[in-house]
Amino acid sequence: MNDGATRVAVEQAENATTAEGQHPHGHPQGHKGCGCPQGAREGHRRAVAAFVALRERFAAGEGLPRALAHSAGASRQWVSDELAHAARSVADSGRAETSAWRHRVWLRTVCVVWGAAGALLIGQLATAIGAGWSVARTAGLTAAVITAALLTLTARLHRADGGPLAPLVGEDNRLSTSRTVAAAWLLIAVFAVLVLGVELAVAPGDRQRLTDGLALDHTAGLLTVAALTCAAAVLARLVVAARVRAQRLQKVRAVRPRAADLLTDDAGRGSFADVQYIVVHTVALAFTAVRLAREPWRLPDVPWGLALLAAVSVVMYLTGKYAEGGRPTVLSVVRVLPEEGAIDRDAPIRTGDDIEIRGSGFVPPGAQDPDRLARLVVRIGAVHVHVPLVPVAGGFSSPTDTALTVPVPVDVEPGRVDVQVVTASGAETNRYPIDVMD
Repeated sequence: MNDGATRVAVEQAENATTAEGQHPHGHPQGHKGCGCPQGAREGHRRAVAAFVALRERFAAGEGLPRALAHSAGASRQWVSDELAHAARSVADSGRAETSAWRHRVWLRTVCVVWGAAGALLIGQLATAIGAGWSVARTAGLTAAVITAALLTLTARLHRADGGPLAPLVGEDNRLSTSRTVAAAWLLIAVFAVLVLGVELAVAPGDRQRLTDGLALDHTAGLLTVAALTCAAAVLARLVVAARVRAQRLQKVRAVRPRAADLLTDDAGRGSFADVQYIVVHTVALAFTAVRLAREPWRLPDVPWGLALLAAVSVVMYLTGKYAEGGRPTVLSVVRVLPEEGAIDRDAPIRTGDDIEIRGSGFVPPGAQDPDRLARLVVRIGAVHVHVPLVPVAGGFSSPTDTALTVPVPVDVEPGRVDVQVVTASGAETNRYPIDVMD
């Protein structure tokens, strides 16, 4: 990599970090050995700022070696190699930040869990004024402590993977909407059973009423919705895995889970299927929690109308999962128009020419980061060509989701050859034949 250009970009980014040139938590600005999460986050932020500064300089035509100024192709390839190297540095710092995030998020989730138990205690004390303390309040508080202890144990065992969030994270390292909803229904069902169990242990005289609270006519709605959401979580995983294997869906691993994953697709755009699934089941869960608070001597009675609404939401969610995505496709390949003044503006494709591959799905959702863009490969016959990164102000003109520009290497044999794109997810497009002339 060009040390002078990179050093200038890094210095510019780091000088903008703080006015005093110090890490916000007291570490020196260039400090990389800090094991604290703040240091990892700040290091990643500086790496991103350095990459953006470098990309903008190249987009403005600055920082190019004089020896390459006479060759547009050589300059483009050199710039692409420099940006790819810088992008790998950004990805490395991002992995370091993710590792630090995973080690601290389990502590935060434990605090949230015990904070919820404390809020329940405060609520119990507030409602007990005038009405007095009851067995149901003791049972609810005991069940909350048991649930919080179990979640704390889970967080401790999976602290390197995000604590209690670990079972909710999918294979693509994103929070799974279906798993989260299913876990919420299972959690409220288990909590309700714990409440009844504690009540039965504390007040055995109410045995008949408590056992009647477990009767199927009261619990059918709750069990139906819980079963549907658990089945939806399993089916969603099977559908996604089958479509990925068939190259009908592209999946790129996320840097780390985010709360927004519950409402968005892999590209970060709002997803109607996910939003309606979360909204409907959040309302249903809130209704169930109120029923449990009002009638703690039996499992919550979920009305069949609400259960049907939840079932419709499940069907819509699974349909959206089946319909999303698509296989990357090459629609056409054309010769790039040469520079102004060239005499061979209308000519066949020859080795050394640039070609533009037009189609769709070349950049999978979640693969917009520069290090993922640098992984795009085009097969031209038996030759593998890495797609160069072409910077413009604010981004890249190539590659994009619908067009790629690559040179035809001299190693390509003249004649009819196939062009095929391999995306960052590993999916392959159809083969598109072109004729390469001598």
